[in-house]
Amino acid sequence: MKTIKFVLLATIIPTLVLLSSHWQQFAMALPPAVDIPEEILRTQIITAARSPIDGKLLTAAEYAELQAKLQTAPPPKLDPAIRENIFLLRIRKLLLRLFPFLG
Repeated sequence: MKTIKFVLLATIIPTLVLLSSHWQQFAMALPPAVDIPEEILRTQIITAARSPIDGKLLTAAEYAELQAKLQTAPPPKLDPAIRENIFLLRIRKLLLRLFPFLG
């Protein structure tokens, strides 16, 4: 009789421990209740955006205007001396990678 009780306890207790330890993992695998499903998010029309320059909130019209302005404006030019210094620093960095004993 004692061996039967021992065998039952030896099988029931580890089973309960395993089930109770995995119980939270099942609940953690679900998304939060406030999370909006991706299928719904795909169908929504975005009416607000952030500026790529300073991160301010913009309306859709302001964002489109800013994008058009950024595409038509030429990129700012660097001073040729600064551009040459950057080029030389990049060459130096490459040479130090190839020949680390020079540094």
